[in-house]
Amino acid sequence: MELVGSTLMATYAHPRSTPANFLPAISAMASSYKNRFPYYALPHGLSLPWRPDSYYKAASIIPTLAPYSKSSQGLTPSKMLPFISNRTTLFTRYTPDDWYRSNLSNYKESETSRHSAERLRVDTSRMIQDKDQQTRKTQAESTKNLGERVNDIEFWKSELRHELDEMIGETNALTDMKRRLERALEETEGPLQVAQECLLHREKRMGIDLVHDDVEKQLLTEVDVIRSCQERMQRYLDKAIAQLASSRAAQHELEKDLADKQAAHRIDDKCHHLRNTSDGISYYRGVERVDATISVPESWAKFTDDNVLRSQSERAASSKLRGDIENLLVLTANEMWNQFNRVNVAFTNRIAETADAKNKIQTHLAKTLQEIFQTEMSIEAIQKAIRDKGPPLKVAHTRLDERTWRPNVELCRDSAQIRLVNEVHEIDDTIQSLQQRLRDAEDTLQMLVHTKSTLEHDLAIKANSLFIDQEKCMGMRKTFPNALRLVGYV
Repeated sequence: MELVGSTLMATYAHPRSTPANFLPAISAMASSYKNRFPYYALPHGLSLPWRPDSYYKAASIIPTLAPYSKSSQGLTPSKMLPFISNRTTLFTRYTPDDWYRSNLSNYKESETSRHSAERLRVDTSRMIQDKDQQTRKTQAESTKNLGERVNDIEFWKSELRHELDEMIGETNALTDMKRRLERALEETEGPLQVAQECLLHREKRMGIDLVHDDVEKQLLTEVDVIRSCQERMQRYLDKAIAQLASSRAAQHELEKDLADKQAAHRIDDKCHHLRNTSDGISYYRGVERVDATISVPESWAKFTDDNVLRSQSERAASSKLRGDIENLLVLTANEMWNQFNRVNVAFTNRIAETADAKNKIQTHLAKTLQEIFQTEMSIEAIQKAIRDKGPPLKVAHTRLDERTWRPNVELCRDSAQIRLVNEVHEIDDTIQSLQQRLRDAEDTLQMLVHTKSTLEHDLAIKANSLFIDQEKCMGMRKTFPNALRLVGYV
């Protein structure tokens, strides 16, 4: 079939001769085409020339002949357009062979689809059975692994409990020994303070009272012995504190590990008893992609084993330290008691006249008081001078501020402006100098006050130097801790 036209454009199926003198004007042609064929809007799918049924749908609308009759007046029937039904030959695109081939193709496609669907159903049924068996097997293996995990956790829990009980007992024993050592260390403060006060009182005496006699030598030796005992006690006390910290750290790791084991045991036991019919099971999308694990079975077991070994090591060190502390308490108590007796045997009363020293201190004290008074008067004068500089500084600031309100070119930097600025600087410098002098005077006053306090303190000591050895020193040495208190027992 030959295509010789297209929709709404071809006017003749076959060419025909047209008189040369029958050519209307452009405007007449446009109006004649408009009037001859009325426009009917067709859907986009129906206006396509390759759709054979588009013509029939378009031709079902009967055109109006009124415009046609008006525009065809004066024309012969042979010159008129052919009827629209002659266009049917223009739109036929398929042959009967095409129609049969299309049907056969559809049959074959249907058979192919059915065979594919049947194979898919068989494969799907087989896959469902295989996956169901695989799922059951996988779940059984997971349940078995969870059971083994629960047994492992239970074993390590028992080991942790046993070691934790042993560690708590050892920690309590070391704590008791530490308290004994602390009490013994506190008991040494009294004898040390007595010896130091005796030395202090004897050092404050004047003249012959400062003789380096046997009493002073024994007092110095007693101080050294007591301090040596305190240093050893403090060293072992620090060791006990550090050991307790290490033991408590190991105990904390055991408790933490035991708590984690208990929580893990509870969770894994719950997971071990979960079934497909259990309550509380649900979907958690993406949980299999979250890898929150931080250990493997080997490192997990090694972690708990390390905690147990660490606890055992700390317990052994704690037990050895308790024995060392017990020996130390007995040794230091004997040393301090023997030296205390030697000092009391060698202690004698040596009294000397201290009147000259006392009078000199009183004289210096009176001069210091007079200088303090004069310094205070000087400070008051400086403070008054600083206050007197306030009004001139305010006047200068006010003048400068008022002159800033001068209009336009009147804002001249004249001699008055310069002098006002210099005046402010001069007054500021003066105030700074006075303030510096005030600080110096106050520092001097503080120094004088400190000197006054020192002199008063020395005067009070010299007033008591006449009876230091007889009443103060020997009076303080009448009491000494007994042996039980020196070893830490109440």
